[in-house]
Amino acid sequence: MKFFNFHLMPYRHADLDAIDRNGSAWVTYSNRDYDPAKGAELYHEYLDQMELADRLGFDGVCLNEHHQTAYGMMPTPGPLAGALTRSVKRAKIAILGRALPLVNNPLVIAEEYAMLDNLSRGRFIAGFVRGIGAEYHAMGINPGLSQERFAEAHDLIIRAWTEPGPFQYVGKHYHFNYVNPWPRPYQAPHPPVWIPSQGSSSTIKWAAQMRYTYAQTLSPIAVVARMFQMYRDEAEKLGYEASPDQLAWSNTIYVAETDEKAMREARPHLEALTNRFLKMPTEMLLPPGYSNIESVKRIRAAKITGKPQTLDDLVRNGVVIVGSPNTVREKLAEYQDLAGFNTSLTKTQFGTLPDDMTRANMTAIAEEILPHFRGRLPQGKRQAAAE
Repeated sequence: MKFFNFHLMPYRHADLDAIDRNGSAWVTYSNRDYDPAKGAELYHEYLDQMELADRLGFDGVCLNEHHQTAYGMMPTPGPLAGALTRSVKRAKIAILGRALPLVNNPLVIAEEYAMLDNLSRGRFIAGFVRGIGAEYHAMGINPGLSQERFAEAHDLIIRAWTEPGPFQYVGKHYHFNYVNPWPRPYQAPHPPVWIPSQGSSSTIKWAAQMRYTYAQTLSPIAVVARMFQMYRDEAEKLGYEASPDQLAWSNTIYVAETDEKAMREARPHLEALTNRFLKMPTEMLLPPGYSNIESVKRIRAAKITGKPQTLDDLVRNGVVIVGSPNTVREKLAEYQDLAGFNTSLTKTQFGTLPDDMTRANMTAIAEEILPHFRGRLPQGKRQAAAE
């Protein structure tokens, strides 16, 4: 199994009581609570953690994009990824991902990603997302156009990377007389494309069709297993057998010497993430037209947002793994075999977790967990698919 250190870069100094009074950490939570001096320190603290992940042996580091929220300070992940291309010497660098429908010129993303692929000399992974519902409130984009803007922007970016320019492009949402981006990607024909999602059936079917790596975001492990099975089923309909390398699980892991200590230490910070930073009303998470009815029912059934959850709930449902090294190894192996993935996108910092505890957690994972999963593939019936 491969391990990526996935960072959300939360503004961990946020006033949690103010978030409660506002009802959400997204869009309507006033930025008067953002202290630029503290924010500047956090950016450097988090970049230092990503560099530590590289030195500790993680296979990759992950960034992402969110807008107008204390949940994550990465409205534009490119500058952070650019800094890491110089200081992360070995690991891959992934952006999971840029929200294509939110931009009016997808070619800027084609150019930005090609630059990162050159700067990293081919260690870049290109993530594409539609953005969650709250981004459409933040950016003033019609959520009903999300899927078709995503599809058209994706197709244009791939063409820009793979067809010699200049050429003209005329589509429904985008029109350019000249498509001729400099630089071209370092990797041929283009960087690997990963597609994260909360479980949209149309997104899963499309990712399987394109043979892109599909990453399931915050969900109970039983839901993750169903989504990954949907991907495998779609692949089978298309005439191929999906590899575990095409499936990535976005999780949170915290390790301490004993189960009791791990739960005690992680509890306030993971519950802050789930009940404060992630909190948003349903109409903000799923605005009208954003997803089809089937996907809306599935996402709401996962019940990740919308009601308070204790750490015990999150552990019991397999949303997070918290415990001693032995407990974490057992659970992670059980979940890998159940769901059939071969990449763990692991948040080692979460919510309000401070720097010293994050570094201790990263070191414990590197020393106690990673070595036991090197070369490990899903066991049982998944083994045949892996080979």
